[in-house]
Amino acid sequence: MRAAIFDLDGTLADTSGDLIAAANATLREAGIAGRLETGQDEAVALRGGRPMLRLGLERAGRMVDEDFVESLYPRLLEHYACAVAHHSRLYEGAETALHTLAAAGWRLGVCTNKPQHLADLLLAELGVTSLFHSVIGADALPVRKPDPRHLTETIRRAGGRASCAVMIGDTPTDREAARAAGVPCILVAFGPEGPGVAALEPEGVLAHYRDLADMLEALLPAA
Repeated sequence: MRAAIFDLDGTLADTSGDLIAAANATLREAGIAGRLETGQDEAVALRGGRPMLRLGLERAGRMVDEDFVESLYPRLLEHYACAVAHHSRLYEGAETALHTLAAAGWRLGVCTNKPQHLADLLLAELGVTSLFHSVIGADALPVRKPDPRHLTETIRRAGGRASCAVMIGDTPTDREAARAAGVPCILVAFGPEGPGVAALEPEGVLAHYRDLADMLEALLPAA
């Protein structure tokens, strides 16, 4: 079985708006004046909650104390869970591409460093849960990307094999996990890193989801 394994934030969906809103609510609640801006801080948002909190503290002129960041992080997750898909949207063509791959017999999975319950909630809100054979979040295993075992376990649970799988992502973390697992990697050029992902030397750079099926077929032709 061929398997296509996707990162979530910045690859399947632009979730930056809801992440930024959750970070700002957390900072405001803690009495911190720093604020993240939509249209400016998407790349930071898609790296996760802690980088957003650190940036907010820096903008408020506060020392970035990691213990304080950790104390705020659970509250950020609570804010985010209450509004996980108010602004988040699948990237153009993503849902159609998923249906096309499923119809062609690909096993689909999500390998994300987002907490498991939030990944499940977001996919449900976006209406695509049923398309995936496996979803493994950051806290579902003892390891997480870029550790290759996060990726290989996602492949296994999807019903595939690493020798017949491709990772689709958007960051160096995805590239490193795929390389370590011996899995070819496609990086999207519409995520936070933009076309600059080509410098990571993936096996493919995806400009639009309409091209994904052909790119995957070129990398792993059907038997």
